[in-house]
Amino acid sequence: MFAALALFILASATAMFVHADPDPTSPGPGDVFIEGQACSINWNPDTTGVWKTMIIQLKTGDNFDMVNLTTVGTVDGTDPTKASFSYPCPQVTPHSPIYFYQFSSPASTNSVWTGRFTITDSSTDIVPPAQSTQPDGEAIPWGTGQLVKSTFTSTVIVTPTPTGSVSASVSALGAPNATSSSASIGTTTASPTPTPSAGAQSTGGGLGLAAQSIGWKTALTLAVSALGFGLIL
Repeated sequence: MFAALALFILASATAMFVHADPDPTSPGPGDVFIEGQACSINWNPDTTGVWKTMIIQLKTGDNFDMVNLTTVGTVDGTDPTKASFSYPCPQVTPHSPIYFYQFSSPASTNSVWTGRFTITDSSTDIVPPAQSTQPDGEAIPWGTGQLVKSTFTSTVIVTPTPTGSVSASVSALGAPNATSSSASIGTTTASPTPTPSAGAQSTGGGLGLAAQSIGWKTALTLAVSALGFGLIL
């Protein structure tokens, strides 16, 4: 009787924990994805309701020193109607079967992983993994890849404000996660000295010549008047 009760308890505990974590089903060895096209991920969901927040990260490296490349998405790992996810495949180097996904959740201390797969720019451009065995000797090929960063260009617009502070708007283009931000660059107590435009300089010169002309005319008029007055006398 006690043996039967122990087996029942063991079976119940196993039933409780066997599906506690999502079970990744793809991708895996032999799968090839093209950069810029859809990278798809599939799994059997957690049926206990624990993994409502499931973080999916693209990783590389060996089984003991995993290197995180990027977080590709956060999904509900308990929803059986949404047990898949896809996103545009990033550019990576090398093009080799050395990439895999890690599933994790803040509600669980466990993590689960997919098998290793390839991301490449062409199905014919695939190189073998750099390492043939894991650090513990297990015959699982691996390597360490990285994301290829796009050309990063930025535009900075600086605008003086009435108080003398200078604001800058920075726009980043060409990066996978391009962002725009604005920032305040310092606070200047002294206002910039305005530089006269060519028109202002021309106007000032014209005013000076006009004054000189008026002065000469006045002196000539007085001289003629004095000469005429002297002749009369």
